[in-house]
Amino acid sequence: MKKILLSATLLMFGATAFAQDLPTNPEPGKCYVRCKTPEVWKNEDVTIEVAPAYKKIVTHPAEYNTVTERVLIKEAGQRLVVVPAVWEDKTISYTAKVNASKLSVIAATFNQDSQTIETKAASANWEMSEKAPDCESSDPNDCRYWCYKPVPAKYVTIPLTKLDRDASTVSNQVPGYDKTYTTKVMVKGPTTTSIEIPAVYGSINKTVLVKDAWQEEVTVAAKYQTVTKEILVNKGGLTTWKEVECELVNNTILPINWNLGSATLTSAAKSIIDTRLLPVLKTGVSVALESHTDSRGTKENNQNLSERRAQAVTNYLISKGVNPSKLTGNGYGESKLTNRCADGVSCTEAQHRANRRTTFRVVNEK
Repeated sequence: MKKILLSATLLMFGATAFAQDLPTNPEPGKCYVRCKTPEVWKNEDVTIEVAPAYKKIVTHPAEYNTVTERVLIKEAGQRLVVVPAVWEDKTISYTAKVNASKLSVIAATFNQDSQTIETKAASANWEMSEKAPDCESSDPNDCRYWCYKPVPAKYVTIPLTKLDRDASTVSNQVPGYDKTYTTKVMVKGPTTTSIEIPAVYGSINKTVLVKDAWQEEVTVAAKYQTVTKEILVNKGGLTTWKEVECELVNNTILPINWNLGSATLTSAAKSIIDTRLLPVLKTGVSVALESHTDSRGTKENNQNLSERRAQAVTNYLISKGVNPSKLTGNGYGESKLTNRCADGVSCTEAQHRANRRTTFRVVNEK
């Protein structure tokens, strides 16, 4: 009876495989996924003229030189000059200040000292220890011990000032001094004399034309710009079967450590996507992404947060060149917890982090 049922099962599987056009000659233990061949494009540079060449006329102004000429401003002549009298200085001395005495005060001097006084004598008091961490008794006074701890004496140091030498006076002699002043005495009276006045010359500047204004023609070169365009080399869209690792058809965890309440990809998260998920997508398969949250927060906020996390991974993959048609992303909020950490259950941060996860699996294309 068992052999008959097994034969019937094999016949049904063969009929299903034929109906779905499954891969021919599959290997036992292998998994296959339906893929569509991608389009193959290449870049080609095209250079176009964005501005034509043209003639530009440049004008140059006339050039001048400045020439300086010497001219007569005032003729030579004579004038009478008075020769002043000759005087000489005579110095006269006088006593400006007489001798006197001056008293100076020598201030008192002091020495700094100090005296230490005991303000509280040494003593001791009883102190009770904390409860031992391994104590199993519920009595708060058990597993404790008392210590009679010494309390040191207290002291205060008072600064003192002591007289070293009292104030006194010293008498000093202040000497007087003499000063002088100068008076002028005429030695020779004033006279007159005639002197020649030379002619006075000046200079003037003349502007002389060296080269008249002129023009020249300058050719401005055309401007070009290189544009890159994409050219289709091979048209895709053919349906093929691709062998994949069997564990990839089930949800595989991307070890992204999502921060609590955040849907932002860190640099570490992007590195994980680059090394674990991008190589799978580069084989041409399609991938379904799922994101989840822990139970903290409201169900509505967690559902929105999980959808934003799935979208963040999807957007990053598209920015890395993955075709959007190869990606589907969904958020499930806190509806698929992996452990007991539901609302109202006390859990560690590590247990909550296990629920903040994103998974991926390879899926068939229709």
